This record gives sequence, structure tokens and C-alpha cells, in this order.
Amino acid sequence: MKVCVAIDDVGGMMFNNRRQSQDRYLREYLLEKFANNRIWISEYTAKQFEQPLPNNIVVDNELLDKAEQEDICFIEGLYLNNYEKKINQLILFKWNRIYPSDMKLDIDLNKWRLIESEEFAGYSHEKVTKEVWTNEAS
Repeated sequence: MKVCVAIDDVGGMMFNNRRQSQDRYLREYLLEKFANNRIWISEYTAKQFEQPLPNNIVVDNELLDKAEQEDICFIEGLYLNNYEKKINQLILFKWNRIYPSDMKLDIDLNKWRLIESEEFAGYSHEKVTKEVWTNEAS
């Protein structure tokens, strides 16, 4: 499966059980880029998206257990280490800022290979950097 995560410059994902930030253009990017894929999100993440949700979005708090190889998981507030072997691509959306965080990405990128990087303008973020990493073990 492909896992998408928004992080800050030091891998921060969450602070005090809340997302650090969000960006409308990032959500639009995900929906456009993966329009032909099933996109899994949690109930918490679903609150970011306009209702009704597109037909290709599946809301389930057990998304990492249920997603299949060709699926996309946009995660917030979930540790990934136990699912690392199941993940074939890790797509990081970097805010290019440092926010307070008490939950950080728990994947060691030294075991992964960067295969793509691009920048785009966000709505609330001047620049969002997208990095695509591949798991050499998968």
C-alpha cells in the first residue's frame, strides 16, 4: 500500500492528539492524484474533507490493517512501524516548518530510497514538498 503522511521538518505529525496543520490544496492534490485509487482515511481525518466524500474514499479507523497493496492510506495520528513491511511507498508531504509535536513519524528513512520529490504551493503553506520513498524490502 501507499501511505501518505503530512509532517514538519523534524518528522512531527501530531501535538496534543491533534494534527499540527492542514492544507486545503493538499487534500485537493490527493483527491486528484489518486482519483482512480481507493483512499483510506480515519474518522478523524474525514473531518478535513468536504461532505459528501468522493466514492473512492473509505473511512475506517483500522485502515492500515484493511488496505490492500494498490490502496492509498492518508494517515494522521497513527504509528507506522508495525506496518512497514506492508508499505511499498511512503509519500511524505512536508510543511517546511517546525511545529510543536509529541508524535513523530516512526519510520527510519535510512532503510528507504527517495525516488521522487516535487514542490507545490499550498493554500495555508507557501510551499509543500512531496517526497516519494520506496521500501527496498517490499
